[in-house]
Amino acid sequence: MEKIRINELTEKGIGLAIKVHKKLDPGFLESVYQAALAYELEKAGIPFEREKELPVIYEEVVIDVGFRCDFLIDERLIVESKSVKELHPIDQAQLLNYLKITKLQVGLLINFNVFVLKDEIKRMVNNFRE
Repeated sequence: MEKIRINELTEKGIGLAIKVHKKLDPGFLESVYQAALAYELEKAGIPFEREKELPVIYEEVVIDVGFRCDFLIDERLIVESKSVKELHPIDQAQLLNYLKITKLQVGLLINFNVFVLKDEIKRMVNNFRE
């Protein structure tokens, strides 16, 4: 897949998440939505890594404690998926920390456990420049 602009990649990710949600509806475990989203990304030919390990660097020390993002799409977009009653500020902080430690600019926080998915998709940025 040819490199596309980050905003287009974000739109594709959101579109695939909406497709998954429309087919499954709310009520499943997070792992079900993740597997379905992985299937859709693969089918669309979009490169991704699932459960990508993210080491934290503190001063000169690498702290490897199993920190993982749900999806790293095209090495540029982090997607953190949830299936919870509601998103909390700590969920947003988690995604922002992922963006900071990877030095990536854009991430999506998606809560699949809602009736209208667009209400629980948060696009977050870290020093964004298109």
